[in-house]
Amino acid sequence: MDTRISEARERGGAMAENASFLQALFDRLARHAREAGREAAGRATRRPFVTLSYAQSIDGSIAARPSRPFALSSEESFDMTHLLRSRHDALLVGINTVLTDDPRLTVRRCAGDNPQPVVLDSRLRFPVDARLLTHPDRYPLILTTDQADASEIRRLEARGAEIRVLPRDGADRVDLAAALRCLADIGVASLMVEGGAGVIGSFLRQRLVDHCVITVPFCGSGGGSFGPSNP
Repeated sequence: MDTRISEARERGGAMAENASFLQALFDRLARHAREAGREAAGRATRRPFVTLSYAQSIDGSIAARPSRPFALSSEESFDMTHLLRSRHDALLVGINTVLTDDPRLTVRRCAGDNPQPVVLDSRLRFPVDARLLTHPDRYPLILTTDQADASEIRRLEARGAEIRVLPRDGADRVDLAAALRCLADIGVASLMVEGGAGVIGSFLRQRLVDHCVITVPFCGSGGGSFGPSNP
């Protein structure tokens, strides 16, 4: 194993042992999973438990410029993020995060299973060379709308991605309530949302978040605020 990965996992293990501040979240996740299991047996559908996790500068921004990567998190917060990933069934980001950061969305800094990667992509701009298509054990689930080109759907499905066409909202984006119902239907009981800014703001404005984990470093990014205009 790469020494850097081993060291990261050791730090992640220490984070898991000392993450008492996350225990309330873990207890809620366990309770929700039990309740979701009972409801599944009764064929009832309930949306997943949604955890929002992101780093925010002290001036309320998460990026220096729109659609530009900008590191705000410390090593400890990265460890915490991977610990949180390991405790959720699925991990959701928007297409801009994929295009900007080309993330892997795996658990690498602690022990635990990889969550199902989920991407909101209303016009199906997902690149065929994205690292998510080389995920070690889970192909991405891409939630799109009828704006997606049929040839792109076929091309991404040929690479292993699963595509679901869902209703649009008033802004022609993937309807979040429909997305959560779709995830519940495939057995996702807990969902972690990591970004980007537009996705975070939409979940908050629509009051679809059950728990927030926010990292605030003491620096300013100079970017715009991502949150709702009246928090």
